[in-house]
Amino acid sequence: MRTIMHSNRLHLLLPFALPAAADASMALHDLHSPALDKLLARATLVERVAGEDFQRTLPHERWVARQFGAIAANAVDEAPLAPYMLLADGGTPGNEQWACVEPVHVRIAHDHLVLIDPSALDLSDEEAAQLLATAKPLIEELGVKVEAPTPRRWYLTGAALGKLAGASPLRASGRSIEIWLPHDAQSGQRSRIWMKLQNEVQMSWFEHPVNEAREARGLPAVNSIWLHAQGVAQPVRSPFVRVLSDAVATRGLALAAGVEAAGASASFQALGPLGAGQTLVELGPFAAPFIAQDWAAWQDALGSLERDWFAPALEALETGRLGALALTLAGDTGSVTLTATRGDLRKFWRRRVLASLFE
Repeated sequence: MRTIMHSNRLHLLLPFALPAAADASMALHDLHSPALDKLLARATLVERVAGEDFQRTLPHERWVARQFGAIAANAVDEAPLAPYMLLADGGTPGNEQWACVEPVHVRIAHDHLVLIDPSALDLSDEEAAQLLATAKPLIEELGVKVEAPTPRRWYLTGAALGKLAGASPLRASGRSIEIWLPHDAQSGQRSRIWMKLQNEVQMSWFEHPVNEAREARGLPAVNSIWLHAQGVAQPVRSPFVRVLSDAVATRGLALAAGVEAAGASASFQALGPLGAGQTLVELGPFAAPFIAQDWAAWQDALGSLERDWFAPALEALETGRLGALALTLAGDTGSVTLTATRGDLRKFWRRRVLASLFE
């Protein structure tokens, strides 16, 4: 049987597009997305990956890493993306093992500590640079090298760190941090070097002028650092001819694979002619409301994507201007990938609904 390869293919990656079924039943009962509904109803299911409750990486991170060959196809909980993030931020990862470190706020709850979504900090580059200037000498005293091509993302390397298993910030956000703190990947023990490094930085930022000014403005203090994504850059290859994403790891993988990489387009129409090959677009408006459990804002994000992406993409598919459209919807633990062609849209007997995909 001959396989038809469509020359202009679009793949949309949608992190945090799959809430848990319990959340959906309570808060997402009035969704209105006819274009997405039709695409999901008629599409062919390509892959469904069921995750686990205590995985430290996010399903869309693992999906991207697999697509580019940065991890094995059967990898369960790996996303060693720091070297590719460093590349996208303008650094040179080389053959060293890098970890990404971000300044964060940890909130004291009743009987535990809770990590706050880093994007909710509203941390300016100037503030981050001042905090880094205080922390960097303390880190380097421990024999750890620091690269900071961008003030809000730092990259650490050094034999003293060892090989650490850290959790993605958005995986741990909103939860007690105890089980998500970095540990030695071989022994499973809490990393002493990381605990010492973290404590040194926390003490240096206590009553720091940046934090005093932030608290005076009613903003949370930057009171800790978070390590994640440690790994060594591997040779990668891209199944996409163009990658558009605001996620630094995704752009970094594209750069490492030698393909065009840029920020996500504002809409389907802004993409312009797709040309030959497959274009990947990663769209991230679900992340912040998903982490905050703000389902009204989540629905607003869905409405914007329906208008700007799903409806025009469906029209392009129906008229033949788009050869194929793939959708990868990810949640907190799992992901689903579906593909729709013009022929699939005529399969009226297919009845899949969005709610059936929720975790």
